[in-house]
Amino acid sequence: QVQPVESGGGLVQPGGSLRLSCAASGSIFKFYPMNWYRQAPGKQRELVASISSIGSTTNYAESVKGRFTIARDNAENTVYLQMNRLKPEDTAVYYCKSPIAPWGQGTQVTVSS
Repeated sequence: QVQPVESGGGLVQPGGSLRLSCAASGSIFKFYPMNWYRQAPGKQRELVASISSIGSTTNYAESVKGRFTIARDNAENTVYLQMNRLKPEDTAVYYCKSPIAPWGQGTQVTVSS
């Protein structure tokens, strides 16, 4: 499997929003759950959100619950992470991950005034 390609990161003020996208490859994408992780400087990579293969079940880290929404479009082999009410502590490199594909390059999210 080819590594996914994350996009949509950037610099945003506290309270702002960003929508991350993850383009995955392969016809079997739709059969696997997908996860978004993040890694802040000096910290371990942490799981932020998960979505089941058909999108019927989602789970979130307590730190983002109520602010972030994960979604997927299996016809487009794409996973999204809508991030609202962003906080400085959300600053990190964000990665999407499939159980069958390697890690991608990630996309940088910086929340700062």
